[in-house]
Amino acid sequence: MTSYAVTGAARGIGFEFVNQLSADSGNTVFAIVRSKATATKLAGLGRPNVYIIEADITNTNALHLAAAEIATVTGNSLDYLINNAAFVEPERDGLTLDSYSSEELLTKDLLDSFNVNVVAVIHTINIFLPLLKNGKAKTVVTISTGLGDLDATLAFENAASAPYSISKAAVNMVNAKYAAQYKPEGFIFLALSPGLVDTSTRAPTEEELEKVTEMIGNFRKVYPDFTGPITPQTSVQMQLEVINRITVNDTGAFISHKGNKEWL
Repeated sequence: MTSYAVTGAARGIGFEFVNQLSADSGNTVFAIVRSKATATKLAGLGRPNVYIIEADITNTNALHLAAAEIATVTGNSLDYLINNAAFVEPERDGLTLDSYSSEELLTKDLLDSFNVNVVAVIHTINIFLPLLKNGKAKTVVTISTGLGDLDATLAFENAASAPYSISKAAVNMVNAKYAAQYKPEGFIFLALSPGLVDTSTRAPTEEELEKVTEMIGNFRKVYPDFTGPITPQTSVQMQLEVINRITVNDTGAFISHKGNKEWL
């Protein structure tokens, strides 16, 4: 049995990781969610190889309890950790760094993004490391984004999504730091962009559609053939192909769902 732990597993990309991985009865998948009450889609899978565990990644006590629960099932090991949980402030995601209504609000968004997307990821990795050291794959995947790439930001002329992008650029360095430390032990640390994925659960408003249209226009300046977002199903299928072929020689990489630096 191969074991996987996926954070932020209640919906979107996280749910789809659980869905595709658990379709193989040879896998044991631990779906980590902030609240079991909202994890109805996971429960609806009805698969005996899926364990739904409640833990907010910003709560280290909850993470320790989650690791202990996994250890009882696997005999104190874990093969793969997929850090998918992340924070983005949806109401202000379109703002630039100089367009916030107050310094306090900008500070809040920066610190909230850093706390979840960087600090909590570090704590999650540290708490699960003892299990991963006993695992076969010794692989940690942190879901990042092309928005955290400096060259892409300049190419796309993208000044928005600043707190999120800044925190993701920081977690790419976190990935590299762990890779530098644990390569001699055969660990693989990978920062992986899922592409531009449509994880919406409702039709967009007129204003949201306007923003998406503008964003796609900017992307087409770099990728003329870009047609729009992909589905979580397609994204996860492509990401798993990358994860399955990555080796320790590639540890520390920051790449896309295509296995390269093509973010869309």
